[in-house]
Amino acid sequence: MEREKFHGRVKGQGRRCAAPQCREAGEFRAPVGRAATSNGPGDYLYFCLEHVRAFNAGYDWFAGMTRDEIEEAQMPLAGWTEASTTWRATQGVDQPPRWSDFRDPLEAISGRFRDRVPRARTDGQMLTVEDRRALQHLGLTVDTDRATLRARYTALLRLYHPDRNGGDRSQEKKLQQVVEAYQLLRASPVFVER
Repeated sequence: MEREKFHGRVKGQGRRCAAPQCREAGEFRAPVGRAATSNGPGDYLYFCLEHVRAFNAGYDWFAGMTRDEIEEAQMPLAGWTEASTTWRATQGVDQPPRWSDFRDPLEAISGRFRDRVPRARTDGQMLTVEDRRALQHLGLTVDTDRATLRARYTALLRLYHPDRNGGDRSQEKKLQQVVEAYQLLRASPVFVER
C-alpha cells in the first residue's frame, strides 16, 4: 500500500491554489471563517504545499479567545461538563408524565414512550426497532405501503446523490442512511405487497 507523503492532501479536485498569481494545484485545505459542525463542512480555502505552509505558520486557533476560554479549550475534559442527550435520564422523551392522569405508575411511564414511535401498524403487524429507525430516516409513518416506500426512496436518492444534486458530496452520510434504511424495509416482512 502506498502511503501519502503529505497528510491532508486532496488530489484530483481540479482546484487552483487560492494564493494570488499561483498556478499550482490547490491540494491542501486551510480553514477560514466558519468551522465544521454537525450542520455541514466549514469554510476552507485550498492552497498548494508552499502556500499552505505559509498559512499554517501564521494560523492561530486561539485568536480572539480570552485566557479563560483558552484554558477551558485545553482542558482534557473540554466538552464533557454535562451529559449528552444520549445519556440523560430524559433521553428521547418530551415531558415527564402527570401521575394524576394514570391509575398505574407503569402505565404512566410506558405512555411517555408509546406516543413517540408506534410499535405496531394499524393492520396489527409489529415493527422491530430497526424498522422504526429506518422509517424515521426516510421520514415515513408506520402505515406506509410498499409503493410509498419506493417513491420516498427515489425522491431522497435524487436529493442526496452527488450525481443528481450538482456534485454536492456533503450529504453522503444521509444518502448512506437512506440506502440502508430502504434495503432493510424492502426485505422486511411487514412491508409486503397489499
